[in-house]
Amino acid sequence: MPELKNFVAVDHRSGPDRIYFFFKDTNTYARFNLGDNKVADNDPSTVVSHWDDFDQHVKDLRFGFNTSGLNWNLEAESDITWFFYYSGNTPMVCKYGQYDDRVIYKKTISETVWAPLEPYFDRIIGVLWDEKAEVKHTYHVLLKGGNYLIYNPWLKKITKLRPLKGSIWSELEQYKDRMITTVLNDYPLVDIFFYIFLTNNEYLRFDVNKRSLSDPIAIDEVSWPGLIEN
Repeated sequence: MPELKNFVAVDHRSGPDRIYFFFKDTNTYARFNLGDNKVADNDPSTVVSHWDDFDQHVKDLRFGFNTSGLNWNLEAESDITWFFYYSGNTPMVCKYGQYDDRVIYKKTISETVWAPLEPYFDRIIGVLWDEKAEVKHTYHVLLKGGNYLIYNPWLKKITKLRPLKGSIWSELEQYKDRMITTVLNDYPLVDIFFYIFLTNNEYLRFDVNKRSLSDPIAIDEVSWPGLIEN
């Protein structure tokens, strides 16, 4: 069984909820349909001629996540995917509209509300949009090396670097050197899960409501049907 590595997972909420997996080594992607609990037929597919003109940047993708509803400027937005990537050595952000599948803009991160993340850009594993937080638009930013940040563009502030140890992420500390990418699944009516993908074809499931972390779970045809090609 091949090992999953060098990939980025991103949630998508427009229409049927799904998760997209971008495989950077092969410049391909796979759509995992949460309602069907399987990868779409005939995937993975090439990114070429998909994802508007963001297709040329998938190989340099670092992480991504979804936002929906009222944003931090109190403006109503449909489902948005934020792709964070490099253009040469420059950290970039692509704002991608899920409803009509088009790039809204591509800017340097310093030109956007995400500018405070730039000093940590190369260390970011993934971002949890914590919709259960007391303040809307609170984001937990997991970093390589056993640290994390909390950022809130609504308040226009970012916390100082925090260790995973002794925090709500304390159980994650033992896996700090195995994390590859993360993604949020809010498809269940009650439960909200944040998945943290690890090396050796395993993943962790963080229950956002209970603030609890599972033991490592194998990525296979039971947990993620069709994700690993045979």
